[in-house]
Amino acid sequence: MNINTMMTDHERFMTEMQVNNFNRALADGNQRVNRNQLGKEDFLKILITQLTHQDPTNPMEDREFIAQMAQFSMLEQMTNMSRDFNRLHNVIASSQAINLIGKTVQVSDGDRVVIGRVEEVLGFEHPQLLVNGRYYDISRVERIRQD
Repeated sequence: MNINTMMTDHERFMTEMQVNNFNRALADGNQRVNRNQLGKEDFLKILITQLTHQDPTNPMEDREFIAQMAQFSMLEQMTNMSRDFNRLHNVIASSQAINLIGKTVQVSDGDRVVIGRVEEVLGFEHPQLLVNGRYYDISRVERIRQD
């Protein structure tokens, strides 16, 4: 990628480093990009900055611009897919929790194990199971037994 010649060497280095970190995070399959890395808004800001500060006598080539827009489009699609997968995960977790109502479960609670019947499910995004008068996250369920 040919970054604008009007940027200082330090600015060019920092921009390339941030883009590389962002691409690495996407390649690793991370669903969330931490605040030290670029998001889609940052990517668009970099593109606008490049266009704003480019040398009029040596503008960015069309194919470079098209490639960057394609990257932005892919980033947007991946962000949307990630959001949709999170929604799907929530629906599945909620469905699993509802199916546990009336069943006996073994739940880990720190160093101890709680065994009891699921009486109620609370929440959608992070379902909580009511067992023996106390709510536990569905991820703490270790065993399920049909009564």
